[in-house]
Amino acid sequence: MAPLKLVGLSGSYSRPSKTTALVQHIAGLAEARYGLASAIYDLGDFGPSLGQAQYETQLDESARQLLQTVVNADILVVGSPTYKGSYPGLFKHLIDLIDPLALKGKQVILSATGGGDRHALMVEHQLRPLFGFFMAHTLPSAVYASDRDFLDYQLVSEPGRLRAEQAVGELAAFLPAIRHQAVAAE
Repeated sequence: MAPLKLVGLSGSYSRPSKTTALVQHIAGLAEARYGLASAIYDLGDFGPSLGQAQYETQLDESARQLLQTVVNADILVVGSPTYKGSYPGLFKHLIDLIDPLALKGKQVILSATGGGDRHALMVEHQLRPLFGFFMAHTLPSAVYASDRDFLDYQLVSEPGRLRAEQAVGELAAFLPAIRHQAVAAE
Protein backbone atom coordinates (compact mmCIF):
# COMPACT_ATOMS: atom_id res chain seq x y z
CA MET A 1 0.00 0.00 0.00
CA ALA A 2 1.33 3.43 -0.96
CA PRO A 3 1.79 5.96 1.84
CA LEU A 4 -0.98 8.45 2.38
CA LYS A 5 -0.48 11.77 0.61
CA LEU A 6 -0.30 14.94 2.63
CA VAL A 7 -0.30 18.20 0.70
CA GLY A 8 0.69 21.45 2.30
CA LEU A 9 -0.82 24.56 0.76
CA SER A 10 0.60 27.94 1.69
CA GLY A 11 -1.51 30.97 0.82
CA SER A 12 1.64 33.04 0.47
CA TYR A 13 3.16 34.36 -2.71
CA SER A 14 6.40 35.44 -1.00
CA ARG A 15 9.59 33.44 -1.07
CA PRO A 16 10.93 32.91 1.50
CA SER A 17 7.76 32.87 3.56
CA LYS A 18 7.03 32.31 7.23
CA THR A 19 3.66 30.87 6.24
CA THR A 20 5.29 28.30 3.96
CA ALA A 21 7.85 27.57 6.68
CA LEU A 22 5.02 26.90 9.15
CA VAL A 23 3.22 24.60 6.69
CA GLN A 24 6.50 22.77 6.02
CA HIS A 25 7.10 22.35 9.75
CA ILE A 26 3.65 20.87 10.37
CA ALA A 27 3.84 18.63 7.29
CA GLY A 28 7.31 17.45 8.32
CA LEU A 29 6.03 16.44 11.75
CA ALA A 30 3.15 14.50 10.19
CA GLU A 31 5.41 12.87 7.62
CA ALA A 32 7.87 11.73 10.30
CA ARG A 33 5.23 10.59 12.79
CA TYR A 34 2.92 8.71 10.42
CA GLY A 35 5.06 7.81 7.40
CA LEU A 36 3.13 10.07 5.06
CA ALA A 37 4.33 11.26 1.67
CA SER A 38 4.20 15.03 1.60
CA ALA A 39 4.52 17.87 -0.88
CA ILE A 40 4.31 21.60 -0.17
CA TYR A 41 3.05 24.26 -2.58
CA ASP A 42 2.52 27.99 -2.40
CA LEU A 43 0.63 30.43 -4.60
CA GLY A 44 3.71 31.00 -6.76
CA ASP A 45 3.65 27.35 -7.80
CA PHE A 46 0.32 27.93 -9.56
CA GLY A 47 1.88 30.40 -11.97
CA PRO A 48 0.44 33.42 -13.76
CA SER A 49 -2.79 31.79 -14.96
CA LEU A 50 -4.15 31.72 -11.39
CA GLY A 51 -4.96 35.42 -11.27
CA GLN A 52 -6.69 35.34 -14.67
CA ALA A 53 -8.80 32.20 -14.24
CA GLN A 54 -12.46 32.51 -13.38
CA TYR A 55 -12.90 28.74 -13.52
CA GLU A 56 -10.59 25.79 -12.94
CA THR A 57 -10.72 25.02 -16.66
CA GLN A 58 -9.12 28.40 -17.38
CA LEU A 59 -5.96 27.54 -15.43
CA ASP A 60 -2.99 26.46 -17.51
CA GLU A 61 -2.32 22.72 -17.53
CA SER A 62 0.36 22.86 -14.85
CA ALA A 63 -1.82 24.87 -12.45
CA ARG A 64 -4.83 22.65 -13.15
CA GLN A 65 -2.81 19.52 -12.32
CA LEU A 66 -1.48 21.15 -9.17
CA LEU A 67 -4.98 22.06 -8.05
CA GLN A 68 -6.02 18.43 -8.60
CA THR A 69 -3.04 17.33 -6.49
CA VAL A 70 -4.35 19.51 -3.67
CA VAL A 71 -7.90 18.20 -4.04
CA ASN A 72 -6.77 14.56 -4.27
CA ALA A 73 -4.57 14.70 -1.16
CA ASP A 74 -5.53 12.40 1.68
CA ILE A 75 -4.70 15.12 4.22
CA LEU A 76 -4.22 18.87 3.84
CA VAL A 77 -2.14 21.30 5.84
CA VAL A 78 -3.33 24.77 4.90
CA GLY A 79 -1.56 27.93 5.95
CA SER A 80 -2.34 31.55 5.27
CA PRO A 81 -0.64 34.82 6.01
CA THR A 82 -2.92 37.30 7.72
CA TYR A 83 -3.67 40.58 5.99
CA LYS A 84 -5.99 42.99 7.78
CA GLY A 85 -7.59 40.20 9.77
CA SER A 86 -8.16 37.75 6.92
CA TYR A 87 -6.49 35.62 4.26
CA PRO A 88 -5.12 37.17 1.06
CA GLY A 89 -7.43 37.58 -1.91
CA LEU A 90 -5.38 35.43 -4.28
CA PHE A 91 -5.51 32.56 -1.79
CA LYS A 92 -9.30 32.88 -1.61
CA HIS A 93 -9.43 33.04 -5.39
CA LEU A 94 -7.58 29.71 -5.58
CA ILE A 95 -9.97 28.14 -3.09
CA ASP A 96 -12.92 29.52 -5.10
CA LEU A 97 -11.78 27.41 -8.06
CA ILE A 98 -12.34 24.18 -6.09
CA ASP A 99 -15.62 22.33 -6.54
CA PRO A 100 -17.74 22.74 -3.37
CA LEU A 101 -17.88 18.96 -2.79
CA ALA A 102 -14.24 18.19 -3.62
CA LEU A 103 -12.98 18.51 -0.03
CA LYS A 104 -15.92 16.85 1.71
CA GLY A 105 -14.70 14.86 4.71
CA LYS A 106 -11.02 15.65 4.07
CA GLN A 107 -8.85 16.13 7.16
CA VAL A 108 -7.37 19.64 7.24
CA ILE A 109 -4.87 21.12 9.67
CA LEU A 110 -5.31 24.89 9.68
CA SER A 111 -2.47 27.32 10.27
CA ALA A 112 -1.77 31.00 9.86
CA THR A 113 0.93 33.56 10.40
CA GLY A 114 0.75 37.23 11.22
CA GLY A 115 2.68 40.16 12.53
CA GLY A 116 1.35 39.87 16.07
CA ASP A 117 -1.09 38.21 18.41
CA ARG A 118 -4.08 40.32 17.41
CA HIS A 119 -4.37 38.26 14.22
CA ALA A 120 -4.49 34.89 16.00
CA LEU A 121 -8.25 34.48 15.72
CA MET A 122 -8.09 34.68 11.92
CA VAL A 123 -7.89 30.90 11.89
CA GLU A 124 -11.18 30.56 13.76
CA HIS A 125 -13.05 33.45 12.15
CA GLN A 126 -11.86 33.10 8.56
CA LEU A 127 -10.18 29.77 7.72
CA ARG A 128 -12.39 27.40 9.72
CA PRO A 129 -15.65 28.73 8.19
CA LEU A 130 -14.09 28.69 4.72
CA PHE A 131 -13.25 24.99 4.95
CA GLY A 132 -16.51 24.34 6.77
CA PHE A 133 -18.30 25.46 3.62
CA PHE A 134 -16.48 22.65 1.78
CA MET A 135 -17.58 20.19 4.50
CA ALA A 136 -13.91 19.42 5.19
CA HIS A 137 -13.01 18.12 8.62
CA THR A 138 -10.80 20.77 10.16
CA LEU A 139 -8.90 19.37 13.12
CA PRO A 140 -9.67 21.00 16.48
CA SER A 141 -6.22 22.46 17.06
CA ALA A 142 -5.03 25.11 14.65
CA VAL A 143 -1.55 26.63 14.64
CA TYR A 144 -0.96 30.37 14.63
CA ALA A 145 2.53 31.84 14.69
CA SER A 146 3.56 35.48 14.76
CA ASP A 147 6.80 37.04 13.58
CA ARG A 148 8.49 36.52 16.94
CA ASP A 149 7.95 32.73 16.69
CA PHE A 150 10.41 32.47 13.78
CA LEU A 151 14.14 32.79 13.36
CA ASP A 152 15.51 32.67 9.81
CA TYR A 153 12.19 31.27 8.54
CA GLN A 154 12.20 28.41 11.04
CA LEU A 155 9.55 27.94 13.73
CA VAL A 156 11.58 28.22 16.94
CA SER A 157 9.16 29.15 19.72
CA GLU A 158 8.37 26.35 22.11
CA PRO A 159 4.62 27.17 22.31
CA GLY A 160 4.38 27.22 18.49
CA ARG A 161 6.22 23.91 18.17
CA LEU A 162 4.05 22.31 20.86
CA ARG A 163 0.88 23.55 19.17
CA ALA A 164 2.05 22.08 15.84
CA GLU A 165 2.75 18.74 17.56
CA GLN A 166 -0.70 18.83 19.16
CA ALA A 167 -2.42 19.43 15.81
CA VAL A 168 -0.44 16.65 14.13
CA GLY A 169 -1.25 14.32 17.04
CA GLU A 170 -4.95 14.80 16.38
CA LEU A 171 -4.53 13.12 12.98
CA ALA A 172 -3.97 9.76 14.70
CA ALA A 173 -7.68 9.35 15.42
CA PHE A 174 -8.50 9.67 11.71
CA LEU A 175 -5.70 7.69 10.07
CA PRO A 176 -7.47 4.30 10.11
CA ALA A 177 -10.46 5.77 8.25
CA ILE A 178 -8.23 7.72 5.84
CA ARG A 179 -6.20 4.58 5.09
CA HIS A 180 -9.40 2.59 4.55
CA GLN A 181 -10.70 5.21 2.09
CA ALA A 182 -7.36 5.24 0.25
CA VAL A 183 -7.40 1.44 -0.13
CA ALA A 184 -11.00 1.51 -1.31
CA ALA A 185 -10.13 4.15 -3.91
CA GLU A 186 -7.29 2.02 -5.34
